[in-house]
Parts: sequence; structure tokens; C-alpha cells
Amino acid sequence: MFTRDLISAIQATVKRAYDGVLEAKSWPFEEARKILARTQKAAWHKDFVLLETGYGPSGLPHIGTFGEVVRTIMVQHAFTMLSDIPTRLFTFSDDMDALRKVPDNVPNKEKLAQYIGKPLTSVPDPYEQYESFGHHNNAMLRRFLDSFGFLYEFQSATEHYKSGKFDEMLIKVLAHYDEIMAVMLPSLRDERRATYSPFLPICPKTGNVLQVPILETFGDAGTVVYKDPITERFVEVPVTGGNCKLQWKVDWGGRWYSFGVDYEMSGKDLIDSVKLSSQICEILGGTAPETLSYELFLDQEGRKISKSKGNGLTIDEWLKYAPPESLAYYMFQAPRKAKRLHFDVIPKAVDEYISLLSQFEKQEDAKKLDNPVFHVHRGHPPLADNIISFNVLLNLASVCGAETAEVMWGFVNKYIPEASPETAPILDHLIHYTIAYYHDFVKPQLHYRAPLDFEKPALYDLLNALQIAEKEISADDLQTIIFDVGKRNDFDNLRQWFQSLYEILLGNTEGPRLGSFIALYGVENMVNLISEKLVEKDCDCCTMIVGFRNGQKERENWANDD
Repeated sequence: MFTRDLISAIQATVKRAYDGVLEAKSWPFEEARKILARTQKAAWHKDFVLLETGYGPSGLPHIGTFGEVVRTIMVQHAFTMLSDIPTRLFTFSDDMDALRKVPDNVPNKEKLAQYIGKPLTSVPDPYEQYESFGHHNNAMLRRFLDSFGFLYEFQSATEHYKSGKFDEMLIKVLAHYDEIMAVMLPSLRDERRATYSPFLPICPKTGNVLQVPILETFGDAGTVVYKDPITERFVEVPVTGGNCKLQWKVDWGGRWYSFGVDYEMSGKDLIDSVKLSSQICEILGGTAPETLSYELFLDQEGRKISKSKGNGLTIDEWLKYAPPESLAYYMFQAPRKAKRLHFDVIPKAVDEYISLLSQFEKQEDAKKLDNPVFHVHRGHPPLADNIISFNVLLNLASVCGAETAEVMWGFVNKYIPEASPETAPILDHLIHYTIAYYHDFVKPQLHYRAPLDFEKPALYDLLNALQIAEKEISADDLQTIIFDVGKRNDFDNLRQWFQSLYEILLGNTEGPRLGSFIALYGVENMVNLISEKLVEKDCDCCTMIVGFRNGQKERENWANDD
């Protein structure tokens, strides 16, 4: 609950670019209010709010990695609408973690096998482009985040451990060794308890990250003792200077303490880890951050997506077929619900994004704040003039066999004469994405069928209605014509009528709003298309059907004449 003093503090700092910002209900504002409440507590005495995202570079970054960053940035922007307190965003890479297995989706896999157990920044890059495998994966993440124009500060675990930036925190972990062990041991299986330690020494000879018991700790000296697993000799090493790293749950809590993190979200599978890391942060003298647990991303089979397996979509794959804003929109939706990440979710995500973008300028401020595109574009969505849905464009590509943007623009210019690639860049980009998606996913699956006997009268009826339609007929009026034809030809279920049209004319079981599609494709072109589908079994008597207007009797007469 917000106290009266807190509400006054919010109102004193709120940026009034939009009316109703205090009542905004979208989840980024809900999360931002949690951070704002944190800054009002006596224990908080910093000059800025720090948000953090984490990345384990054991494999190429996937969309789930991007999702965590873009969602955090949405919360960060919402906070700036509520407060004048400056914010920073750290994107932290645990690149000193050991390579535990060779990923399935990298080249030169056989060369990596000999580096199992070494820090990721000590493993050669299988792509032979960067200093190490860790550096390569870090670069892939940064490249994509940079392409979005995100403002973030990249942090490398290797750099922080080896430079001594974590030394003060590591000495505190050593000083509170027994308390941290008391937190961690109950969470472990019996066999793991026997060997567990917060510290993982880096072997001076092999460079491997060692999972070995710590036999003694020396707080004054800042060292730990372990038995070398090969020579069985006792080894004493400093915990500082990159000679040791922390087990990741302790590392997470230690990082929160060292940086002073105020907010971090993570997957639902890490809920228990968040609790443990929060306790460790507080043992060290820090305050655990505000958190959000989001649901996992799933592949086509409903399995959790994995960097090492490479299942699910990659960032580059989504961006081949759809604009980056559609991906950000997909990440915005209901973060506490699981999401499938497969190619078939792209068209729907694009069209929902387009629809919301089209609504934005017409909405009142309160509605704008809760419109996802407000968060996707960090408060400044572009104008959505002259945009055609992805679904309609896909079906246009299907019927005209479009392989180039010029072919598509030929139809678009008849529908929107004033539009061009220069004046309608969003539409131009959509056309290029459509062609790529059509070529790879739609074209191979197209399956046209001939009209069935009972469907032919309705098709002739539609053909006649389109032939006598007004020249400048609207998409809505075209949609009405299609509905009327279905009704008067006794399609009790109009969904069946539309599905018949999709299968016969478009080669698919579903499709766009046909009125809009015909307006784009052209009434004359649609008349020709319907005629082509009917011509194979046409006969003179079929022309009688053009004049029919009522139900089953006409169907029966047509069937008898045929």
C-alpha cells in the first residue's frame, strides 16, 4: 500500500507528459512503482536507481535473453515517467563460468571438447572471430541490443573478478562463510553437500574452474585451502584477483550487494534461487532488489528453449521475417505466462502490433500509457499511416506469386496511390518481411483445391456480385457482399463459407479479412481469380447460376442440370 507521504512524493516528481500516469495499469508501471516505493525507504540512499539483467554466455543469445533485457528497459522507462531519479542498466555476463558441455549448435564442436571445465573467456571461439567463445557470445548479445538503440552498460564477470572490482565483496563472502553455507546447504542434495563451497578455485596449472571442497578458510589472509584433484596436494589460494569465482547463487547475491542492484527480473525456474541469493545479499550487508519472475519461453514442442540446444527462434531468425518492434511487443505481453517461440507466432504478433500502433494516436492519455506500443517505443510510437496487415500482405504474395517488392507495390499503389517506399517506410519494410516469410513458410504449404459441387453456385453468385459492384467500392462493402452471398446460398455456418474461399482461392485453411484483401488485390483481379478456379469444369448451363439468389432449390437445380 502507498502511504500518503509516498503519494505526495510521487506527485512531486512525476513527469506530466501524460495525464493519468499515476493510475497506469500496465505491468511495467506496476513494477516501476515497486522501485519507486523502494527509493522512499530510509535505507535507500543512492544517487541513481540500478536495474540489472543477467546473461550466461554458454551459447548464442536467444530471444529469451533479449526478452529479459527489453522487458527490463520497459520497466526502466516507466520509472522515468514516475520519478526524476536517474537510472542505469547493467547487462551482466557470467562469462567466467565454466564450459560444462559443448553446445549442439556451434561449428568445430570437436575442438571445444578439450576445453570442458575452463572459463568461457578461456575457451577458443568456434567461429574463429573473437578472442574466446565467451567474447563471441557477448558480442552477439551487444550487437543486437545496440541495434535497438538501448542504453545499457555491459559488465563482464571475467573483468570484475580479474581486475579486483569484486575483491571487497569476495572478502566479505569469506568473512561470512559459515552463514552463507548455512543458507546454501539445506537447498542441496546430500551428495552435493559433501563437496559444496561458495568458492570455486581456478586451477593455477590447468586454468579449470574446480568444483572441490574447501578444507580451510583464512579470513585475515583472504585465502582458502583445497586439495588438488590430480596431485592431491593441498593448495592455498587467495579468493581475490581472479583466483576464485563464486558459485552462481552466491555470485548473484554478491553481485547485487557489490553493485547495489535495485531491480532484476528472472525466469520462473529461478524463484528458489532468487530467495537464496536475496538472503546472501542481506548477509553481506546489502538489500535484495525488487524482482519479477517471468514464465519460460518454449519451443514448438513445448520444451524450454536453451542456448546450448539452439531450439526455438533466434533473434536473427525473427528479424528476417518481422520488424524488431513486433518482437518487443511479443515480449511485452503477459510476462507471467509461458510463450511459444516458433515461426508460426510471427504473423499474429506483427498484426497485433500494427493494430495497436494504429489505435495509439486516437486514444486518450490513460489508454496510451497502457497500450503496449507506448512501452515498445519508449513513449514515442511512430505514426501508423498507410499500413496494411501482415496477413493480408501474405495472402497477396500468395495469389500473385510475389518474389519482389516491386510486384507487391504494384498492387499496393492501386489501393493507396499516395504511398511509396519513401513516404510509407513501415509498409515498405513489412512488404520485404512478407516476401521472406511467404517464400520460406507459406509457399511450400500452399494447397489449392477445386470447388466442390455445392460451393460452385455461391462462387458464381460472388463472381456476379463483384462484376456489378461499384468501381470505387470500399473494403467494408466488399466484406458485406461476401457475407450476403454466403447467407443467400444457405451456408448455415458462414465460417465454412469463408474457409471454402480461403482453400479454393488462397490455398490455405485460413486467411485475411477478405473485404480488405479484395480491395488491395483489386476487384477485377479477384473476378479473374474466381473465374480461373471455376473454368476447369465449366459448362454453358453453369451461367444460369449467375442469376440465382436463393438457397437450396437453386443448388438442387444446378446439380440436376450439371
